[in-house]
Amino acid sequence: MYRNFKIVPKIIFGRGAFNQLGDILKAKRPSGNSCMVFVLDRVFTGKTLEGRIPLEKGDLLLYANVDDEPTTTYVDELVAQVRAFSPRVPDGIIGIGGGSTMDLAKAISLMLTNPGSAADYQGWDLIKNPAVYHAAVPTLAGTGAEISRTTVLTGPDKKLGINSDYTLFDQILLDPELLAGVPKDQWFYTGMDCYIHDVESLNGTFLNEFSRAYGEKSLDLCRQVYLEDHPDKDDKLMMASYFGGMSIAYSQVGACHALSYGLAFVLGIHHGIGCCITFDYLDEIYPEGVREFREMMAKHSINLPQNITRGLDDAAMETMTTVALNLAPLWENCLGKDWKNIMTRERVRELYSRM
Repeated sequence: MYRNFKIVPKIIFGRGAFNQLGDILKAKRPSGNSCMVFVLDRVFTGKTLEGRIPLEKGDLLLYANVDDEPTTTYVDELVAQVRAFSPRVPDGIIGIGGGSTMDLAKAISLMLTNPGSAADYQGWDLIKNPAVYHAAVPTLAGTGAEISRTTVLTGPDKKLGINSDYTLFDQILLDPELLAGVPKDQWFYTGMDCYIHDVESLNGTFLNEFSRAYGEKSLDLCRQVYLEDHPDKDDKLMMASYFGGMSIAYSQVGACHALSYGLAFVLGIHHGIGCCITFDYLDEIYPEGVREFREMMAKHSINLPQNITRGLDDAAMETMTTVALNLAPLWENCLGKDWKNIMTRERVRELYSRM
C-alpha cells in the first residue's frame, strides 16, 4: 500500500518575504475579534525582528525558551498560557525561530484542539482533531521542521515526535534574509542536520525515486554551501532544508537520528550538535557521508565535543540504548527488516561508549 502523504499547502520564498506576513494572516482574522499567537524564540527579544512582527490588538506574543530541547511538559505550560490569555481558541499560531521553536508552535496548535497532555500523543497518527491554523517563519535552516509532519518532543519516558498529518504547517514563509547573523557553530550544526537527512534517506532501504529526487538536490545544495563559497549561500541552505525535509517525508531517517535521540534524552544535547557527534562515529554505515562531513568540519574549523558519555553509569547507558532502539522505522530504513539482528543492544552501547 503506497502512502498518501500530505505536504504544506502554501509556501512563500524570497528575500524580504517576511514583510508579507501581516497580509498573509489577514485572511485568517475574523473581523473585529481576532487573536493570533506568535511563538518567538526569546533570543530575538528586543531585536529588530521582534519589532517587525505584525501584532494587532488582541494578539499574544509568546516568548519561547529553547535553551533546552522542547519537552511535553513545556508544551503543556505554553498551551496553558495561551488558554489563560484567550477565552476562545486562537485564530492562528505562528512559529518564528529555529527547529525547536517551530516544533513548539506545531505542538501548541495541536494541543489547543486535542485533550490531555502532549505526552499522550508521542507516536504515529495518535492525533484525532485538526490543529489550529499554524504557520512557520524559520530563522535557521537545516532541520526541515518547516516541512515535517513531526514535532519532536522529549517526554517523561521517551524522546519521540507527535507524527501526524495534522502536525504539518498550513503556511511557511521562507525568507533567507532572516538567516543573517546566525552564530557559526549553530549555522553548521543545523545545516548538518539537513546534510545527514540526505545521507540517511539516500542510503536507506525505503528509498524511492520521489525521495531520491529531493535528497540528491538537497545534498548538492549542502555541498555548495559547506564545501564551496557562494554569496547566496543562505538562499541555497534554506532550499536544501526544504528539499531534505521532503526527501525524508516519503522515506525515513536512519541510524544517526536514532542514536542522537538517546543522547538528547539522557544528556539533553541539542539535536543538531547531537546528530553531528553521532554521525562522526558511523563511518561503517555511511562511509562516504562521514568522509565528506569531516571535510566540511575541517573547512569551517568545527571541533566536536569529545568523551560526552564518559562517566555515565550503567542505568544511563541502558536508557540511551532503549530510546535509540525504540525507533524501529529508522533502523529498518537503515539496515533492513533484519535490523534487530544487526544493531544489537551491545553494538549500540559500544557506539555510545566511543562518544
